[in-house]
Amino acid sequence: MNHQEVADRVLKAIGKTNIQAAAHCATRLRLVIKDESKIDQTALDNDADVKGTFETNGQYQIIIGPGDVDKVYDALIAKTGLKEATPDDIKAVAAAGKKRNPLMDFLKVLSDIFIPIVPALVAGGLLMALNNVLTAEHLFMAKSVVEVYPGLKGIAEMINAMASAPFTFLPILLGFSATKRFGGNPFLGATMGMIMVLPSLVNGYNVATTMAAGKMVYWNVFGLHVAQAGYQGQVLPVLGVAFILATLEKFFHKHIKGAFDFTFTPMFSIVITGFLTFTIVGPVLRTVSDALTNGLVGLYNSTGWIGMGIFGLLYSAIVITGLHQTFPAIETQLLANVAKTGGSFIFPVASMANIGQGAATLAIFFATKSQKQKALTSSAGVSALLGITEPAIFGVNLKMKYPFVFAAIASGIASAFLGLFHVLSVAMGPASVIGFISIPSKSIPSFALSAVISFVVAFIPTFIYAKRTLGDDRDQVQQPETPKAPINVNDEILVAPVTGTSEPLSQVNDQVFSAEIMGSGAAIVPSADQVLAPADGTITVTYDSHHAYGIKTTAGAEILIHLGLDTVNLKGEHFTANVQKGDTVHQGDLLGTFDVAALKAANYDPTVMVVVTNTASYANVERLNATDVQAGEQLIALTEPAADATAAVNL
Repeated sequence: MNHQEVADRVLKAIGKTNIQAAAHCATRLRLVIKDESKIDQTALDNDADVKGTFETNGQYQIIIGPGDVDKVYDALIAKTGLKEATPDDIKAVAAAGKKRNPLMDFLKVLSDIFIPIVPALVAGGLLMALNNVLTAEHLFMAKSVVEVYPGLKGIAEMINAMASAPFTFLPILLGFSATKRFGGNPFLGATMGMIMVLPSLVNGYNVATTMAAGKMVYWNVFGLHVAQAGYQGQVLPVLGVAFILATLEKFFHKHIKGAFDFTFTPMFSIVITGFLTFTIVGPVLRTVSDALTNGLVGLYNSTGWIGMGIFGLLYSAIVITGLHQTFPAIETQLLANVAKTGGSFIFPVASMANIGQGAATLAIFFATKSQKQKALTSSAGVSALLGITEPAIFGVNLKMKYPFVFAAIASGIASAFLGLFHVLSVAMGPASVIGFISIPSKSIPSFALSAVISFVVAFIPTFIYAKRTLGDDRDQVQQPETPKAPINVNDEILVAPVTGTSEPLSQVNDQVFSAEIMGSGAAIVPSADQVLAPADGTITVTYDSHHAYGIKTTAGAEILIHLGLDTVNLKGEHFTANVQKGDTVHQGDLLGTFDVAALKAANYDPTVMVVVTNTASYANVERLNATDVQAGEQLIALTEPAADATAAVNL
């Protein structure tokens, strides 16, 4: 890559005077643009050295790749005269002059609280769905599975018990997560959650009927009668309690010093919060919570299929704003009171929207002749069908506009059918083609029909329009002036650089990695802090922030190890490096360390990405381990291309 020429082409496409500030991370240029309407997007899309572009949080990001992006950045800075900046500087520039939106800030808080507990709720929800499969009549036959096979009754009961736990003890999960978000001790938050669901209290689901029957038990506190009511299945009361607890704890930490702080702050915080919980905060917010739940159910019942259709039409637009991150809070409330609500209308609509976006992206895959576009749309389309839509929406559909519109229309029509058939989910799960596992058995056929409608209505018009407008969009490949020597790559096995749980790159919450724009590989959710060399080779890339390493192995593989998401913003905090650019390393050598617990505490995703950036040089790049891996265990297999494939690479 000629870095000077790439910088020239980027500046020509964007405008030399159109850049307000510029920074870079391990893989991409991060720019703040004065007027994005002046960008020649077509030129960037057709640039062989630009692997993709997207806009997020006021930053226009251009994906170049490790080992090259810093050199292109240096050339760009020299040509524009801009001051060098860090990603944090860029964030500040992008946010400058923008008024804070209190509503968006509030929604962000809800997202931060609920996203960490979603896995527990999904696990409980899917177990609940499995229990429904075992106990539902007229699903496989007239009788339920447990009626036909009584030996499975005990298993079904055990699964039901496990499924109920996350929702029964929801206040404990929420108390932990919310108190941590508000700046308090999360274990004190969990303690308050336990207090709110004590078995000696009247179960939260029975409070209304117990009071109506006049059988509520009260504490007599200096003449004040306090109801011994529990808060199972409640959301808002726990959030209010967590905020008060964190506020009190910070107050006492500030005013009580030394050993007295350690001894008395937890006690004072719990006893005061507990008293306020049962006397004021809990009863008031229970009333508000019940009113909100009844309002959502009433809105669904009153608007019916029309309301569902409108929601489906707008759902993907809501995803663009990020507001969908708050939906788990609403869904949790609906599912925690499923006996009253019947379930959640959000999950089925989300499934239709995701299927529609995936179908539109796959339509582009079949319509385009561009190999670069095919590579992006194939992975992004399949990911969207499986519930991860960011690569499809931001990487393909929004850029081309009409696929996004057709997908939204398809989602609206399919969601209207959901409303006609009264399809609700009874569990949280993957909003995708396999979302039927969270749907009651009687509604699965209707869900499947709606899914087919969403796919077909999105795919067909997108494909027809694309065939008429794309024409011959083959990639323009510039022939080299002098032939290069054939690439000589051998079959190779890369081992895991860290210990943790292996998962596909498609599950990474970053569209550059999840769409495999940088190349194929694997992701690892780490459980240890050491980073080891995955093969023998030479260090080609290091950063002052120590958050990423580039390695060229002795067999020819070019590897990027990226530690966490957006961790370049930490400027090296919580990271150490034992190697420098140019060092020779052997498999298993210590490259450096990173504090996984500290990253999580700072709200950074610690997922480690292991990417083969020269994936095109191989016939196949395959992730080997699908579960837990130890550092040094086999992770990725690289397959040598056939002779004709090798020749094709070098054309």
